[in-house]
Amino acid sequence: MKLTFRLRFHTKVGQSLFITGNHEQLGGGQIKRAVPLQYLNEESWQASILLPDGAASDAAITYNYILHNADGSTVQDWGNDRVINPASFKQGEVLIVDSWNHAGAVENVFYTEPFKNVLLQANHTELRVPAPLGATHTFKVKAPLLQKGQTLCILGNGAALGNWIPDAPLLLNRIAGEDFLSVQLDLGRESFPVSYKYGVYDVERGNFIRFEEGDNRLLHDAVAPGKHTVVNDGFIRLPADTWKGAGVAIPVFSLRSENSFGTGEFTDLKPLADWCQRTGLKLIQILPVNDTSATHTWVDSYPYAAISAFALHPLCLNLNSLIAGKKKSLPKTLEAERKRLNALDTVDYEAVMQAKIKFVRTTFPKQKAKTFASRDYQEFFGQNKHWLEPYAAFCAFRDKFGTADFSQWPAHRVYRATEIAALVKKDPAIGDEIELNYFIQFHLHLQLQEAAGYVHAKGLILKGDIAIGVYRHGADIWQQPELFHADMQAGAPPDAFSAKGQNWGLPTYNWPRMMQDGFAWWKQRFAQMSCYFDAFRIDHILGFFRIWSSPAHAVEGIMGYFVPAIPVKLAEFSQHGIHFNHDRYVKPFITDPVLEEIFGAESATVRRDFLVADRPGHYFLKLEFATQRQVEKHFTALEASEPNRKLKEGLFNLISNVILFEAENSSGREFHFRFAMEDTLSFKNLDPQTRAKLKELYVDYFFRRQDDFWMQEGLQKLPALKRVTNMLICGEDLGLVPPCVPELMKELGLLSLEIQRMPKAMGVDFFRPADAPYLSVVTPSTHDMSTIRGWWEEDRNLAQKFYHQELKQAGAAPVHCDAEINKAIVLQHLASPAMWSIFQIQDLLGMDEQLRRTDFAAERINVPANPKHYWRYRMHLTLEKLLQAETFNNELNRQVLQNKR
Repeated sequence: MKLTFRLRFHTKVGQSLFITGNHEQLGGGQIKRAVPLQYLNEESWQASILLPDGAASDAAITYNYILHNADGSTVQDWGNDRVINPASFKQGEVLIVDSWNHAGAVENVFYTEPFKNVLLQANHTELRVPAPLGATHTFKVKAPLLQKGQTLCILGNGAALGNWIPDAPLLLNRIAGEDFLSVQLDLGRESFPVSYKYGVYDVERGNFIRFEEGDNRLLHDAVAPGKHTVVNDGFIRLPADTWKGAGVAIPVFSLRSENSFGTGEFTDLKPLADWCQRTGLKLIQILPVNDTSATHTWVDSYPYAAISAFALHPLCLNLNSLIAGKKKSLPKTLEAERKRLNALDTVDYEAVMQAKIKFVRTTFPKQKAKTFASRDYQEFFGQNKHWLEPYAAFCAFRDKFGTADFSQWPAHRVYRATEIAALVKKDPAIGDEIELNYFIQFHLHLQLQEAAGYVHAKGLILKGDIAIGVYRHGADIWQQPELFHADMQAGAPPDAFSAKGQNWGLPTYNWPRMMQDGFAWWKQRFAQMSCYFDAFRIDHILGFFRIWSSPAHAVEGIMGYFVPAIPVKLAEFSQHGIHFNHDRYVKPFITDPVLEEIFGAESATVRRDFLVADRPGHYFLKLEFATQRQVEKHFTALEASEPNRKLKEGLFNLISNVILFEAENSSGREFHFRFAMEDTLSFKNLDPQTRAKLKELYVDYFFRRQDDFWMQEGLQKLPALKRVTNMLICGEDLGLVPPCVPELMKELGLLSLEIQRMPKAMGVDFFRPADAPYLSVVTPSTHDMSTIRGWWEEDRNLAQKFYHQELKQAGAAPVHCDAEINKAIVLQHLASPAMWSIFQIQDLLGMDEQLRRTDFAAERINVPANPKHYWRYRMHLTLEKLLQAETFNNELNRQVLQNKR
């Protein structure tokens, strides 16, 4: 059999096309062995392969096309549904006429798992049309937003295509599980080229609804003896931006039900799903739920510093589900503790964790044998062994040695699976500890999987969150240290919410090393997410292009710079007419006037205790106080007082009073600018001419030279990672966003995040939800900021502007955000053209004077500027009571439906 693959694609000079597939003649699944297509004409390229006798009975052939650009970059067309089954054709020659599938096409979103498996399932109508004898052509097309009772039809010139008469059109098969609608036709008596169009047909009412948009489609390939032509027309030309949904965002630990144990649990997702179904919401978004148990203190409440990128958090474990038998009640003393903790306004992280782990330790010996012998457990262990074994061993050693910092352990500082296996045989106690963690993870897996199934049954989807980093003293780094840069700290540059930037304390990634194995670790993370979630948010997606990195000796994010980045070379300073003085630009600029401005009356104390005189009126820091970490350590040993706090912050400011950071291993020949250089006293003390020239170079460094470089960084990672999952992907693209980020996100069809109070455009005070792109999520607030009510009272002038500009109200804005103002802001987002509008539950409850919390300040989840923030917010009312709020629920449901969500 001869197979000819013809791709309709208009190339530019220097471009070429290839085909890759699972068949040996298409490269055997290896992209480097892809087969080149030959130029046919301005609109088409093609390649043919000849299958040996008997090959027609082989498995189906899957394939994709690859575009090679003149600059050496490549782009693979999207999807995994290009399949041809040679055994299904009687003819000896098959021509496949394909259309390129652009990854950023809106329609591709509707073929992701949440839409295929949940959100659009109710729209399916099964229809099978018999094929004519001697069919010469198969027409295939996708139409993701067909309603229930509808299918497509095809009409065109000639009797076989119905002569454009819509009264009795040729219907296409609509078969469950198949992305394409298709129909086989006998065009043996037609004159070519044939023109045709697809239309929408109501099967139940038996009437033609409409034609697709655009010009007629043309097919030039005439019928030939022994040949069958398959025409893949891609997507029907109909509006694809009409589906909209609304959702709720809340951390699992913030949920409150009558049965909670002082914190939200995976089982609490079920009553939340009941409420969402009742109010018309379609999505539940949660924060990361990975284990963060590093210190066994409340500090572990930070959900973005997981000790494992794969393990689930024991905090979310429901204890009643562990009890064997029909009676699922806790022991009396434990039940009393559960009620006490559940009555608290906030999460008592330490008390909840201690109570839960203590109970699990008593339950585990009784259930161990039966659990480990079960088929479900053995399947779970087999699928997750690659991370579960090192994670469980890490937890056991963490508790045995009293620290998660494996560099401080007396043994096993380096992960070696064979050593641990040998140790378990010698030491049954450590083996029990390891197996205890297997047991906990298995039950967390069951509970989250069951909750996800329940969410789906209610017609909703579950959206997870992939943190950009992991904890530096965690199982991932212990197991694979080569994948990380432990000597650097990830964070974010200064912004309106954090003047000193953010230092998350997380290690950065060794991307070149990760690339060597095709990003296997990341692919495993995505696969793990797909066990439970339909969609996910990529935390700080900018980190896939470049990450804000601070050296280990820094405390504040202001000491960081972007990695990777093209540095400023030494020669560039002279080229810009700048006399380069290494010590003046790279070392802290410390003079008497600088000390007076920062420390005031304490200047003499600072000179005496922390500085060494360089020359009259100029100083440098003593070696023992040369870094922020050294200063922090010094003050940790002193009494906590306001004068000491101010002194410490002043020394931090002194250390960051520089213009440049010397690039590592550059021998003083490459540099990175300190962010907000112009605000430093060092910069202000330069002459005006030098300031102007440095500013020009600074602008080039941050806003011109990097973008193409960062685009290539993103292209190396995101397309490959997106291809390994069929979940819906949303990127958190906030902060200092270079142009390459939205460009690549659009190319890949990744949803952006749009926040009303964080406009991405320059020169505007607010982003308008009405201006949101379709492939986006709009929200009035996130976990990293105050709620609508909190924001309203943070800045009186800004609230007044919003009242006039966005709410179109005259006069003085109300001092407090009443329910009507809150509701007006929510409705702006519901009316947005964005695919998703997602709200923190606090913002939804803020629309009702009776349901809203009295103290709105208690509703804030996180303060990014505080690296020691305690994440403990909980709903102030139970989900059971929320379900009973009929008036509120009815009104929310009405507004959701009215805005076609």
